Amino acid sequence: MSAQRQPLLHDAVVTIQAPAQAWSAADGTMTEGVHGVYVGDVRIARGLRLLVDGEAGEHIATQSLDVARVRVVSLHRGLDAPGADPDVRGELTRSATADGVTHAFTLTSRLAAALDVTVTVELAADLTDMASVKEGRGDAAPAVTITDGGARWGDDALTAELQAPGARILAADGGGLRLKWDLRVEPHGTAGVAFALTAADPAAVVRAPEPARLPRPADTPTDDRLVRWLERALGDLEGLRLETVERPGDVFAAAGAPWFFTLFGRDAIWTARMLLPLDTGLAAGTLRVLAALQGTRDDPDSAEQPGKILHELRRGDLVLPDGGLHLPPRYYGTIDATPLWISLLADAWRAGMPAAEVEAMLPNLRAALGWMRDSGDSDGDGLLEYVDTTGRGLANQGWKDSGDSVQWRDGTLAEGPIALCEVQAYAHRAALDGAELLEAFGAPDEGAPWRSWAAALRERFRATFWIDDPAGAYPAIALDARKRPVDTVTSNIGHLLGTGLLDAEESALVARHLVSPELASGYGLRTLSTDSAGYWPLSYHGGSVWTHDTAIAVSGLAADGFAAEAAQLSEGLLRAAVAFDYRMPELYGGDAASDAPTPVPYPAACRPQAWSAAAAVAVWAALR
Repeated sequence: MSAQRQPLLHDAVVTIQAPAQAWSAADGTMTEGVHGVYVGDVRIARGLRLLVDGEAGEHIATQSLDVARVRVVSLHRGLDAPGADPDVRGELTRSATADGVTHAFTLTSRLAAALDVTVTVELAADLTDMASVKEGRGDAAPAVTITDGGARWGDDALTAELQAPGARILAADGGGLRLKWDLRVEPHGTAGVAFALTAADPAAVVRAPEPARLPRPADTPTDDRLVRWLERALGDLEGLRLETVERPGDVFAAAGAPWFFTLFGRDAIWTARMLLPLDTGLAAGTLRVLAALQGTRDDPDSAEQPGKILHELRRGDLVLPDGGLHLPPRYYGTIDATPLWISLLADAWRAGMPAAEVEAMLPNLRAALGWMRDSGDSDGDGLLEYVDTTGRGLANQGWKDSGDSVQWRDGTLAEGPIALCEVQAYAHRAALDGAELLEAFGAPDEGAPWRSWAAALRERFRATFWIDDPAGAYPAIALDARKRPVDTVTSNIGHLLGTGLLDAEESALVARHLVSPELASGYGLRTLSTDSAGYWPLSYHGGSVWTHDTAIAVSGLAADGFAAEAAQLSEGLLRAAVAFDYRMPELYGGDAASDAPTPVPYPAACRPQAWSAAAAVAVWAALR
């Protein structure tokens, strides 16, 4: 029996319209791993194959029409007349919709005689939850009921439906379905069939909002690579738009396909923040939906605390046995979403979000600031730190949330509670942003204490985080449980720029490290320096390159006056964008560009992914 493994994604074709998505091989078939049709966190169909007179077509092209549609072109030479040129061409168009995925298949012939063929589609009903798919597990096939022109299956929560007009439908073992159409293609004509897979999920917590087009930059960049990256990225973000069932109209970006097709606080905030040069609408929706879910009580199981901003929202518990995780549907295990929410509110206000909308969230602002001072700083040392007290939650609760993301230079894992360097920068900026908002909206006496709090944090950081090094001093990634600076050089330091935490000399030291060959791969910023024992170019947070992480560093460098360094890292991202056909994945390998003519994919990376797409706007804004 083969071991269960997380499916690889790097060569799969995806079609999305959140909360629906479909994954397949390049030829349109669904055979293994992540392949299938999903609505929300449930795969409703898998194992799709299309035959014409019992024979699969010969794949010749896969065309991405937009984020929601892909076309697969095939030849059917068994139907051809003698001669070298193909006579019969097939096209399968897959389209994601708000509640499922449709397929339309056409045969086009240049033959002088009519064609009478049988088109067969084989697929299997499914009800596997996304967590099981991610760990390489599959649930038992559901019972299927054949209906007039379709089929239906489901459980206590979700009902999936197949509609196949004109087809004869036969059931097979294991949830299998065989759809058959008798098709006549007239001389020099075209004929086709279609079928749709949809789901109704009363337990869903997110749904598709009204369609909308995101604004494009008013000034066209001179670099064609950036033009193409921006257009692909903004189109992808349009497909990732979601709203919660409880708050229709408050639109945010789903974190990414396939694993994170829901609300993630940190991801949604960064995405909205990067898009502010184009639009405040996504920021407003993101702020409001997270404010409505803001913590009000102390609950160790969910990590909820008063004033804390949510980490993730699911339709049910998230259980990953292989990873030892068991998270409730509303999980608050994030140390950084709360200060980032505060700064998004301030940035959106500066960018033109209506004052009345900002003022309505001042109670949430006060609660978020209070969380930073009280619960966020659990030991009262003036810094924000985290620890999972349950043994079932996330061991690391910054954006690098894998279990080995905070390690010493010798590869030893740091012990928590952990105080991350970038979180102190976020908190410093958030306290100043909060003070400015309170003062601007009629509470000047409330601003001064937060400015003092930020100043104290800044001095505390300067006294505890900096590490001397022959290559130049640098901030530690974190302080460990004993308040020792963890000595690895990491991309986290890029998040300190532009926050006001550092002085000019300190910023220059950070900028120098960010473009060093140990961190800068030539395709972006490595998460961990190559001179660390734990470095590995395909380690999730220990040597790979994350698109959004590099873009945050680019923004910070530009904000603090390091234009050349910002341009260098931006050039790396643009090289990578070309290699990934302008759909930048969540992350990719940290191999040096001098050794690798193209970046090596991280095979389980999400794509499209919200903050990787939004990074295109951040780079555009930084280079203007």
